[in-house]
Amino acid sequence: MLFFFIIIIVGLLLLLYMWREARLERVVTKTLTFTEFPKSFGKITIFFISDIHRREVSEKIINEAKGKADIVIIGGDLTEKGVPFERVKKNLQLLKTIGPSYFVWGNNDYEVDYHELDSLLLTMGIKILDNTAMFFESGEGEKLALLGIDDLKEGRSRLDLALLDAGDEVGFKILVSHNPAIISDIQPNHTINLVLSGHTHGGQIRFWKFGLYPKGGVTFKNGTTLFVSNGYGTSGVPLRLGAPAETHLITIQSSKS
Repeated sequence: MLFFFIIIIVGLLLLLYMWREARLERVVTKTLTFTEFPKSFGKITIFFISDIHRREVSEKIINEAKGKADIVIIGGDLTEKGVPFERVKKNLQLLKTIGPSYFVWGNNDYEVDYHELDSLLLTMGIKILDNTAMFFESGEGEKLALLGIDDLKEGRSRLDLALLDAGDEVGFKILVSHNPAIISDIQPNHTINLVLSGHTHGGQIRFWKFGLYPKGGVTFKNGTTLFVSNGYGTSGVPLRLGAPAETHLITIQSSKS
């Protein structure tokens, strides 16, 4: 009897820990250096948040990012079926206080009335990167391209169109794709320097090194740096283990002195 009582207590404590991991308010800082990054930009800092799902964005992470980020990138799964649009609007209002905001579609965003979501984003001045590219230019005329593709899982991604929109006269390219599987489609001749993704939740519930997906982090493939976030919210059960909830302040700068 005592043994079963201990098992129940341990199980409840584990569930409480997993619930806490899913509710963490973390802003993880990361600096990435590239030889190709135009020195005239100095550096840029991105507040990156992906996979919000059902969560309410806290003012704690907003206040931590304010004054530190140049732009905000929302990496898909802003919402999902059953989430009130008022909550989505409130989350966007908070994120916009950090800086100019950009959005790419995730698979769960299509569970809601995506026409209404599209209208809300446009009304709030959130730039949608939908198989398109936009540019930033330094005072010395060097250019940086921010590309975004629609969701890969939904079959809506058109990397070719985003690359065409970016053109060839750009010194540095950042691609935002909700699904990191896009890395398999990227070739060295695309000259994409950095990919920002989410979607996998880092496996969400991991046992030691084992999970449905790799834990979030930085990897390299086909000459491209891939940055994958564990995400802010959860899918299915509101629990995490070994892949705590996170948002990011990503600073990009030149590796040349």
